Amino acid sequence: MRPQHHGPQLGHRLDVRRRTCYKWRDGREARAERERADEDLADKIRTIHTDSGGTYGAPRITAELRDAHGMTINEKKVARVMRKFRISGFRLRKRMRTTVPEPAQTPVPDLFKRDFTASAPNLKYMGDVTYLPVGDGEHLHFATVLDCFSRRVVGWSIADHMRTDLVADALTMAAHTRGSLKGAVFHSDHGAQYGPRQFADPCAELGVTQSMGAVGTSADNAACESFHAALKRETLQGAGRFGGPDACRRRVFHWLTRYNTRRRHSANGQLSPVACEQRSATLILAA
Repeated sequence: MRPQHHGPQLGHRLDVRRRTCYKWRDGREARAERERADEDLADKIRTIHTDSGGTYGAPRITAELRDAHGMTINEKKVARVMRKFRISGFRLRKRMRTTVPEPAQTPVPDLFKRDFTASAPNLKYMGDVTYLPVGDGEHLHFATVLDCFSRRVVGWSIADHMRTDLVADALTMAAHTRGSLKGAVFHSDHGAQYGPRQFADPCAELGVTQSMGAVGTSADNAACESFHAALKRETLQGAGRFGGPDACRRRVFHWLTRYNTRRRHSANGQLSPVACEQRSATLILAA
């Protein structure tokens, strides 16, 4: 019986293994270079992420890398590197109900119809109230007035109650910020503090037309609720409560200042609210 010869087959297998080994060896430097590039990008991302208070996600970080660092980069790559190096923001906990409808109140029309945009500043505003957990089981209440054009916070108020004074003070601050609100529309949910019997006088004094969404439909004031969710997510940063009323007020004031002047907003093409309004004024002058 003749012996079987496996020489050619064995040689072929060895040749394949050699080619695979060489290919892996030749690609080692490229892999190392990609790893170094990812690490460099991660360092930049961490700096931006830290500067944002640990709140920016991939879209805003991508915009910052493009504008501030002059990089040509896409959001998918930023998201990949953030996942790889475990860089992420904070998620909001379950929210507390703050909208308690006033029974048998006179109907107020919905002038927004879920359109939270505006063609210019000082035309359309939206407002809402949310709770801020402080101390040991206590809460402060926070009311805001946001311009629909730029999402700028032009008025706000913090108190330990949810009476109409809370939202009226926020609207008054907005009038001082803008100089006048005459002719503007203010939209809210059906919270009792916005009821026409209580809130009609402050609106009339400031020349504001009141608008309300449907009862029990959060989507009719979704943009404002989204803002409050971001505020609590980015100020609490995973903590259950603020240290106390004073700490809460300081933290919220600091965040609002940064939000208006520096925080990038997706609705503004990743411009801050103030930058969005400044660009609008520039475009109007240029026209």
